[in-house]
Amino acid sequence: MDYKVLYRKYRPTNFNELVGQDHIKEILVNSIINDKIAHAYIFTGPRGTGKTSTAKIFAKTLNCLNAKDGIACGECENCINLNTSPDIIEMDAASNNSVDDIRNIIENVSLSSTSGKYKIYIIDEVHMLTASAWNAFLKTLEEPPKNVVFILATTDIQKVPITVLSRCQRFDFQRIDRTVIAETLKNICKLESINIDNDSLNEIAFLSDGCLRDALSILDQLSKLSDDITMDVIKVNYGTVTKEDIDYLYNYILRNDIDGLVNQIYMIKETGIDIKILIDKLLENFIIKAVQMKKKNVSNNAFNQLKKIIDSLNELSGRLNSNSNGFLMLELELLSFINDDNNRITNREIDQIISREIISLDTQVDVNAMIKDNNNAKYYNVTDDFTKVRINNTFVDASKDAKVKAFEDYKKVIDSITKEDNKEFSSIIKKITLQVASDEYILFLANTDSIKIVGNSKLFEFENLFKRVTDHEYKIMFINKKDWDSFMNGFDKTKKYELMSEDPYINKGDSSVSMAKELFGSETINVE
Repeated sequence: MDYKVLYRKYRPTNFNELVGQDHIKEILVNSIINDKIAHAYIFTGPRGTGKTSTAKIFAKTLNCLNAKDGIACGECENCINLNTSPDIIEMDAASNNSVDDIRNIIENVSLSSTSGKYKIYIIDEVHMLTASAWNAFLKTLEEPPKNVVFILATTDIQKVPITVLSRCQRFDFQRIDRTVIAETLKNICKLESINIDNDSLNEIAFLSDGCLRDALSILDQLSKLSDDITMDVIKVNYGTVTKEDIDYLYNYILRNDIDGLVNQIYMIKETGIDIKILIDKLLENFIIKAVQMKKKNVSNNAFNQLKKIIDSLNELSGRLNSNSNGFLMLELELLSFINDDNNRITNREIDQIISREIISLDTQVDVNAMIKDNNNAKYYNVTDDFTKVRINNTFVDASKDAKVKAFEDYKKVIDSITKEDNKEFSSIIKKITLQVASDEYILFLANTDSIKIVGNSKLFEFENLFKRVTDHEYKIMFINKKDWDSFMNGFDKTKKYELMSEDPYINKGDSSVSMAKELFGSETINVE
């Protein structure tokens, strides 16, 4: 089996590759350079923050034959044979925690190292040792033979006896900063040719809660689910909320919309998100909004209301336990701010919040203004039936290869829109995802209903843009999640889909047909 999961494939092999624990790395590297090696270390911190990886890198460097500036060469015999070296002994105390296990160490500790300078014992989850095992271990841990180093690792430092802690140099591993995790994931995605946007990278970093191993596991799973990792893919498979979801939630509070607030909480709950993660996201997002309010001089009344919401959520987070019905409690907390005379926000203040981009909502898109006098909208009669026909026709010859080709063409179109500063389409491409493609059809999933409406009003023009930039003709459709779910609920993998006629949905007498003939040639346009 050649395949390796990402967290194993990209496990750091030297201190230069280790990320997120610079304070620890600096001390260990300097201790190697200055040849000031302690006899016992204890690494403590949350899971997935690099404790075991650091222990192995430290052990590797200590026994490297050609280490330079505290960095292992990676090429000498000791580096190459790290995992099979008799001088580096790894033990998992979760399953080897008895007195007999510790006695085996005590009996063998006096044996000299074979090829390395040090004999190194790495004991993971050391807090799992029994009380009698600890007692048997104390003397050896305090005065081990020369050139023996113990590296203990634990996620629960409270369970390690103080008599042990006093005999070790302690290093506290911190949760890795999200920006560091996101940047690490970005570099790995380039190496693995994984298509992912920055919002999705940041979301995975958030979900990992400072644990790089968890972040890599999430990325690994998502890369198997979709060729293009987007927020929608994460939302469906991992249960999370977007900034837009939170903006709507806050908007309903501002406008005293009880039904909207209750429905939004229900929709968020249906994603399967953990209530504590949700409250953390709400707190982080609302705090950012509060800072923006001060910077952009939004009214103090709005700021004070938001601060009270933050205080309320923070208190709720502390009250939650495994027996709590968290979503009902969250709903009750947020409903308390509806029609609250002590926290009433005026329409003028709401306009301030929106106009100064504290929240960004789909309701800000003036659909009528965007499609006004758009002759191209007249070429297609975009009805629900037309949408179903185009979805059907896309699936006739849909394939992964066709999607890859369509995505490459789409990137060329995006570049063209950006270079030409095409404001008409720039607002659309930011909120659509290429969902399915065949050689002739592309389905774009719109994040919002207004983007779907505006996109389909410019369907003919968008197809023409593809033709001009890529020299390939595509028939395009913008759909929303409801359209997609409706089709997928009846999707049958065993069924052979046949092309359906689109003639009934083309406005034959419209001036756009003449324009189409000029652009594509009369042979391409069937208007009989």
